[in-house]
Amino acid sequence: MGCFFYILYSSSADRFYVGHTCEKLEERLRKHNSNHKGFTGKKNDWNLVYSEEFGSKSDAYKREREVKSWKSKKRIEELIPQ
Repeated sequence: MGCFFYILYSSSADRFYVGHTCEKLEERLRKHNSNHKGFTGKKNDWNLVYSEEFGSKSDAYKREREVKSWKSKKRIEELIPQ
């Protein structure tokens, strides 16, 4: 199994979360929606809206950094299929 770059969306916060993982996406999403300290712990309605699979953790992380460098909600929205 590979690693993933992923984007989550919370409708109550109207915010995106960009990350990467080598876990199953379902398990990672469950952790984001659990009550914990950190950015995603404040809300529990995160949904997976986009993902890309990579062969290595470093490639998934590289993609995360690329998207975060955009600093643009609009560009992230354009990446997500309607």
